[in-house]
Amino acid sequence: MVKPIIQSATQALYDEDYYLWLRTTINQLRAGQFSAVDLDNLLEELEAMGRREKRAIENLLIKLLQHLLKLKCWDEERERNLGNWKGEIRTFRREIKKALKDSHSLKSYILEIFDECYQDARTEASDAYGGKLRSKLPLDIFPSIPIGSLEQILDENWFPEYNHNHYGKPD
Repeated sequence: MVKPIIQSATQALYDEDYYLWLRTTINQLRAGQFSAVDLDNLLEELEAMGRREKRAIENLLIKLLQHLLKLKCWDEERERNLGNWKGEIRTFRREIKKALKDSHSLKSYILEIFDECYQDARTEASDAYGGKLRSKLPLDIFPSIPIGSLEQILDENWFPEYNHNHYGKPD
């Protein structure tokens, strides 16, 4: 009869004080008090952690691709932002590599979402150009087919060839 009361108390704690619930759950697991663990909320939290990991790597990949597209296609801001873009590219690559080192199974997930992330990056690169005084760049300025393989995109020494076609120049 004690078990339902303990579980009920830890389940209520989840809603009232998340951090205390977390510490309590960790202590219960370490002490081997498995019957006292709020299993429903623990499973929900573990599933949410997995989703956050996937979203984080997806966002990093989109940002990396967006900056590679800027590097390849933007004339107007290239000279002023070249160093910053390359620095951001290196940062995103490093963060992705760290995530993959910690969770090898995310490599197959990146392959699965690569094309979708590339298309999102094209849209974001187009939108990023816009502002109060100018409209966004046409989406077709950015190649519709990925500018490199995933291996190239993640290679710290690879940068796309500059496509000097006056992209990003005001009319």
